[in-house]
Amino acid sequence: MRISNDTILLLSSFFLWISCQCAETPEPVQTQVLWSQADSSHNNYRIPALVVSTKQTLLAFAEGREGGDSGDIDILLRRSTDQGRSWDEQQVVWDDGPNTCGNPCPVVDQTSGRIFLFMTWNLGSDSEDAIIRKQSQNTRIPYFCYSDDDGLSWSEPVSLGESCKVPDWGWYATGLGVGIQLQAEPYKNRLIIPCNNSYTVEQESEAVKGAYGYGAHVLLSDDGGQSWRMSEPISPKVNESQVVELADGRLMMNMRSYQGKACRAVSYSRDGGESWSEPEPAPQLVESVCQGSIIRLDGHVDRPLLFSNPAVPFGRTHMTIRCSFDEAKSWSNSKLVYAGPSAYSCLAALSDGRIGLFFEVGEDHPYEKMVFVSLAPEDLYQPGVLLGDHLP
Repeated sequence: MRISNDTILLLSSFFLWISCQCAETPEPVQTQVLWSQADSSHNNYRIPALVVSTKQTLLAFAEGREGGDSGDIDILLRRSTDQGRSWDEQQVVWDDGPNTCGNPCPVVDQTSGRIFLFMTWNLGSDSEDAIIRKQSQNTRIPYFCYSDDDGLSWSEPVSLGESCKVPDWGWYATGLGVGIQLQAEPYKNRLIIPCNNSYTVEQESEAVKGAYGYGAHVLLSDDGGQSWRMSEPISPKVNESQVVELADGRLMMNMRSYQGKACRAVSYSRDGGESWSEPEPAPQLVESVCQGSIIRLDGHVDRPLLFSNPAVPFGRTHMTIRCSFDEAKSWSNSKLVYAGPSAYSCLAALSDGRIGLFFEVGEDHPYEKMVFVSLAPEDLYQPGVLLGDHLP
């Protein structure tokens, strides 16, 4: 029997329709509360950090606090092996009694699979202000530990106080957020940890607090994390930094700014993070004085840069994700995640092609909950607020 062209066209249309009906519908936005003030292990929880291991496990870190930015603080972790749909119970990575173990800043070595976790330590009796003004009993010291079993267990923390801190520095913070591993030659596989510090100013114009200013720097390793060294510093009036590798091989440091411009500041490196340009304002990235996160979405065809922060010139509200398709020359797309109180955040490119956002948020103030959100890249271009008016 001979089949006419019209019949063939009709059958082709039918099978195309069937395939469309059977195509997988994109998963809706998912939300999970990872920590809340209603939890009982600590009084409150802050400082999000989120990475994906080489085994596609999500690791979400936070500080478990008994008070504010000083005192008894522990480093906490929750793991997810199903792209954030469910999470293991909390584990404590570092607890030093009444002392401060803070600022989790992880990085994954893609060659070995080892997960490094950078942190800072100080006596719980020493306040941040006292450490900055050098009136404390002790100082603030960078540490790191690592995991070779996908975050199930961790090595003993090791101090980097002698090799990775200038004696003049009082305050020290790793991150806040995550580190990166470079992909481009000639610095391929170099590990980079963004950090910041206080220092004694030589010019009054650099001062942020009394006779002290704020600056940033990175820690670098070219031997898989066996040894670490400091870059040249970035100053003045910047801290709480995140770094991203640009398409031309340069690095861009994105920093909290005290320059009075109501926006972030950026600095660039042409030598793999060893030295940095003078900080300059990034006026499109509006912010009061807070923390932000920046990553590259490698799984997307355009490999855009994503940036998240509370995008307002005053206060901490309106958590927003911005997109750049031209290596941060412009930020042409903006998606409001939540209009209410929100503060620190951490983005991650998930192994299933979705985007992870782990951030501080609440209804009355921004530190009520730490929420993980998983969304498809296409969600960034849809109208409306991503989470609406109500939190999980």
